[in-house]
Amino acid sequence: MEHAAVPGMDREERLHSWIENYSDQILRMCFLYLSDQAQAEDALQDTWIKAWKHMDDYERNGIRNDKAWLMRIAINTCKDHRRTGWLRHIDKRKALEDLPQQQLQTADTDRSLSLQVMQLPDKYKQVILLHYYQGLTQKETAQALGLSPAAVFRRLRSAEALLKQILTGGEAYDE
Repeated sequence: MEHAAVPGMDREERLHSWIENYSDQILRMCFLYLSDQAQAEDALQDTWIKAWKHMDDYERNGIRNDKAWLMRIAINTCKDHRRTGWLRHIDKRKALEDLPQQQLQTADTDRSLSLQVMQLPDKYKQVILLHYYQGLTQKETAQALGLSPAAVFRRLRSAEALLKQILTGGEAYDE
C-alpha cells in the first residue's frame, strides 16, 4: 500500500501519519533484523528521528513511496545498531520467542522459517524482510535498499535457494 505525500500536509502531520501507519511494520522488521526487542524499539525511535531530520530531502525529491523510504531509513538504522559489539552475542533463536505475539504475527509453523531468515547474511535477509514480510514489490524493495530491481531479483532467488538448502537438510548459514 503506497501512501504518497498529501499536498498541504505539514511536517508534523506527515510524521504523525507515518507513525500511525507504519510503526508496527517497522518494529517487526527491526526486530527480525536485530533479534532483540529493546534494540528494535530503539531502532524504531531512531528511524522516526532520522525521518524527521530528513523530511526536507523527502519533500525536495518528491518521494512517492513513503513505506519504501521509511524502510530504507529503518534498515540503515538497524545496520548502525548491529555495529555495536554486544549485538553479536544475542541468541537469535531465543530472541524470536521473546517477541510479543502481536508483534510477530506469524503462525507457529512460520517460526522455523523466520528463525532461518534471521540467520541469513544481511544482503539476503534485507530483501526477504522487505519483499515477503513487508509486502513491498521488487521495485519498492530496490528503492528501499538503493539497488537495481535486477539486483533485488538476484538476491531474492539466491536467498530462496539458500533457505531451501537450509530447510531441506543443509546447515544454517551463520554470518
